Amino acid sequence: MFSDPTIIQAARRIYRTYRYINTKRTKQPLGVAIDKDSLRGHLIFRERPILLPGECFIRLNEIEAEVY
Repeated sequence: MFSDPTIIQAARRIYRTYRYINTKRTKQPLGVAIDKDSLRGHLIFRERPILLPGECFIRLNEIEAEVY
């Protein structure tokens, strides 16, 4: 489980944008690959993501988890 709240917030923003644009989601992503420095990322739909140097993978359950 990843613990940097800034990275998780960026992943959450990317995922929520995807949900907003794709109201008829046909395929559920497994998570988001996100660059730790630029906070740019993309959705991952494959079981075994291939990450670039400097990227980390945030699973969907971490993105959807409520922050207290």
